[in-house]
Amino acid sequence: MDFVESTVEADGERLACTVIEPESPTGPVTALLMHGAGSGDRHRCLPLARELAAAGCRAVVFDFAGHGASTGVLGELSLARRARQARTVLDRHAPTGPLLLVGFSMSGQTVADLLRMPELAVRTTAIALGAPAAYAREIHELPFAAPEFTNTLRTEGSWRSSRAFDTLTAFGGRAVLVLPETDGVIPAEVTEALDAALRARPASTAPYARLTLPGADHLLGRWLGEHPQECARVAAALLDRTG
Repeated sequence: MDFVESTVEADGERLACTVIEPESPTGPVTALLMHGAGSGDRHRCLPLARELAAAGCRAVVFDFAGHGASTGVLGELSLARRARQARTVLDRHAPTGPLLLVGFSMSGQTVADLLRMPELAVRTTAIALGAPAAYAREIHELPFAAPEFTNTLRTEGSWRSSRAFDTLTAFGGRAVLVLPETDGVIPAEVTEALDAALRARPASTAPYARLTLPGADHLLGRWLGEHPQECARVAAALLDRTG
């Protein structure tokens, strides 16, 4: 497989990207894998991206602004800016064709935000959410450094107003929820609400799998890199090659 490094001008920043071209493509599909917040970067997503590419699926990973090799200040990033940056990366590296969207932690919300864009929703055939988060709609535009953002996060149950739940229930493709055995970051209530949203879809037309990884913690991307067999299992579930 070939690794192609590039930068994408997006949202006033330069975003570092890696595109993995499979040796034997199985079709025109592209997977976009998105890292979480804090110290996350695109390298956390590379193990799963490589596994998908080995199975013939083209894969794209990138650093959000303020992360990794991208420009920008983390505190100036917002959920809305994350969605815009991901959209621009798709416009550059996968402007047409079917999509697989993969989001870890905060990027679980970003997957949902991308699905709210009709032109992307119709192209997305499958999603995978790894230890996903959900955030109150009221803070969508706020920079992460804003006191109101932090105060809302600390307000019990604020996540219930997230648009992610209705968006995921409306998604008609394959969905995989990937969970660690122990998650010290995402409240169990959030996880179960996301699970319920995905289970509310008709199983005959919108298949759903919930995978729990024994021994894993919240940093699933890193953990998958240390456990190649489990990484292969997640890739197979996303590609629907479990049989």
